[in-house]
Amino acid sequence: MNQKVVTLGEVLMRLTVPNQKRLFQTVNFDVNFGGSEANVGISLAHMGLKNTHITALPHHDLGERVVRFLNMNNVGNEGIVRKDGRLGIYFLECGAMQRPSRIVYDRFDTTFSYLKEDEIDWDAVFEDANWFHYSGITPAISQSVADVTLRALKEAKKRDVKTSGDINYRRNLWQYGKQPLDVMPGLVELTDYVVGGRVDLENCLGIYDDDWSRNCELVLEKYPNIKAFSKSIRDSHSASRNDLTVVMYKDGKLYTSKKYEMNNIVDRIGGGDAFMAGLIYGLLNLDEQQTVEYAVAASVLKHSTIGDVNLSSKEEIMHLVDGDNVGRLLR
Repeated sequence: MNQKVVTLGEVLMRLTVPNQKRLFQTVNFDVNFGGSEANVGISLAHMGLKNTHITALPHHDLGERVVRFLNMNNVGNEGIVRKDGRLGIYFLECGAMQRPSRIVYDRFDTTFSYLKEDEIDWDAVFEDANWFHYSGITPAISQSVADVTLRALKEAKKRDVKTSGDINYRRNLWQYGKQPLDVMPGLVELTDYVVGGRVDLENCLGIYDDDWSRNCELVLEKYPNIKAFSKSIRDSHSASRNDLTVVMYKDGKLYTSKKYEMNNIVDRIGGGDAFMAGLIYGLLNLDEQQTVEYAVAASVLKHSTIGDVNLSSKEEIMHLVDGDNVGRLLR
């Protein structure tokens, strides 16, 4: 398999409070690394696809640690820019029973927020690429990286590379003078496959309907370039017990996966990114129904793994989808 996916986004250091303690209780942290788009790329690398991640990292040991983390997970270096600045951080307090998990971000004024279009070797990044993926988190960080996101989409389109965007509205990140409706419509016009729920579509595209399928129809009227919509549906019974389903709207038809009951969740951070990776893999290799089944299975398996990233192989995911027919699905 020679498929290659390019991703763009900030990589953060994750500091997790161990043993279900509260943030104000802890005296030490477990260290991991992740970021929504990098999580997608690394997950795809573990499924057997090539990945190049576009990001900026500081010129110090923490930046080097992230480079090694990416390399260890088979991510190419072509898109990594090293420059002065600081690495973004987020603190995770893991929930238990009816107490939900909490995240505290420290990601303003980071090295990544100053990344510029002319610092990236676009030919090297997109060499032999089949797909480009971004999220609505990146253009929310700064005007500079919003410009980089738009440029990346244009570079992808110039090379006939398929594009996807998890538009992922994060209200607290839009602090540099622009609002999502100023930026996101221009990005979505260049996006083939979109992931987003009602809140995302309302805040990023100004389109709202109580029925998600009707939302998809309304967006397609305005953005006929979009080939499919998808989202995951999570029912949270407690911090350690959730139900998960995936739906995809394509060619006027709604595809729905089976529902998984997830008990004794180990780590739900990155579950949406694992779903996104599974969706991309499926759209490249499977039919529509198999795609939603593969995407939800990828997300479910992520919930069994500590850290931001789904480390499951395509064989493990396919076995969860249909253990008796793994060989047929992988062909």
